[in-house]
Amino acid sequence: MKTGYGLELVQSQRLSLTPEMKQALMVLQMSAVDLRDLILEQVQENPLIELEDDYTEESLSTEEDGIDDELLSYFLDSAEPVQDLSRNTDPAVNRVYEPSTSRVAVSLRDYLTAQVGVIPMSSGEKAAVAAIIGSLDDNGYLRAEPGEISRLSGQSKETVERALRVVQSLDPPGVGAADLRECLSLQAKAMGKTGLEIKLIDGHLEDLAAGRYKRIAKEQGVTVSEVLSAKNFILKLDPKPGAAFSPFPIAYIVPEVAVRRVGGDLRVEMNDRAIPRIRWNRYYRELARRGDKEARSYLRHEIKRAQNLMKCIEQRKTTLIRVMEAIIARQKSFFVEGPGCLEPLTLKDISEEIGVHESTVSRAVANKYVDTTYGVLPCKTFFSPRVRKSRTALSQDTVKAAIAEIVKAEDSMNPLGDQEICRELEKRGMRVARRTVSKYRAELGIMPKMKRKSV
Repeated sequence: MKTGYGLELVQSQRLSLTPEMKQALMVLQMSAVDLRDLILEQVQENPLIELEDDYTEESLSTEEDGIDDELLSYFLDSAEPVQDLSRNTDPAVNRVYEPSTSRVAVSLRDYLTAQVGVIPMSSGEKAAVAAIIGSLDDNGYLRAEPGEISRLSGQSKETVERALRVVQSLDPPGVGAADLRECLSLQAKAMGKTGLEIKLIDGHLEDLAAGRYKRIAKEQGVTVSEVLSAKNFILKLDPKPGAAFSPFPIAYIVPEVAVRRVGGDLRVEMNDRAIPRIRWNRYYRELARRGDKEARSYLRHEIKRAQNLMKCIEQRKTTLIRVMEAIIARQKSFFVEGPGCLEPLTLKDISEEIGVHESTVSRAVANKYVDTTYGVLPCKTFFSPRVRKSRTALSQDTVKAAIAEIVKAEDSMNPLGDQEICRELEKRGMRVARRTVSKYRAELGIMPKMKRKSV
């Protein structure tokens, strides 16, 4: 067969998205903060639209409610891997340390450098201190060896050691440590601790993680209660002293929807203050009708852009209301009885009910929050798959909540095993396999029976 080049016409069908459809999908998936930024940007670019007079751009609160993830994640993500530090299910023990949620404008390096400026030092020590501060990571740990610091600063190792002691004396306590143990030890010493707490940090973190309190007490010649008291003090220390100066942007949460009980009914209310309201600019609207040809051409193009944006925003609002009304109808027990009463619910269930594709429901609830009687929650909270191999319709979140409640109420001297938790669940009308309990317990961050034992 002879090969060669040529031209030919082929007729085919393809599904493509128009710019308007792409914008609609983008707007639907945006959070309230992102959509507000988009609207404010369009108001600056498009002369045909303007903000309504009664809208004022209020500054969002920088406070964040709640506590960060389990303390374990802070220790495991620190300088060195350490076993779980006694993850007890008691919130008073398990979540003692509350990391700072405030973010300051100054960076960690600038904050430390400002403190160094008032400390009398030689020029060599200042050069070494600058090299050390420049080698800190975002959590405040020193990621460079003394020899490397010596080469970077051109100073002797003795000068580097003196400079390191200066950095480790700065605020926040624990900064400049090479690993987790040193970080915790620096903080404990800064708080005046010199006894058992320091000994546990230096040589018994793994034993604390495994709950071997009797072994620690025997080796240190103290009582178990003293070991537990020292452990609780260690849990209050900050494993990431530089995290409060993180350069990452703050993710604000603005609930767009509120669910309120009116009499015996549940109603969906939109938060009209979450998104700026826009209107037509009368002057440019009139200019689009009576201006010269070039002005009319430009302004009519901008009119079309503004109409598409307004249409996308209205469609987004309508879709979000329909999705939330369908969720409320399926999860009425949650809003009436409270958390722990979620029914099994999937994106497919809602999409079939309101007659849209699953991806549309997914975009509608993405990055959205709802204000309920029980707090501000992500819209995705109400979607919970059904527990497999269960004889009754149980959502995973309901079973997990029950497991957490059972473990919290157990005797810390004699904690329950997975099979015993199964029996307790069955008493509540939840027939779940032991393997399922083990899986959910691990997902909740609850340690096995032996590691939950207090003494």
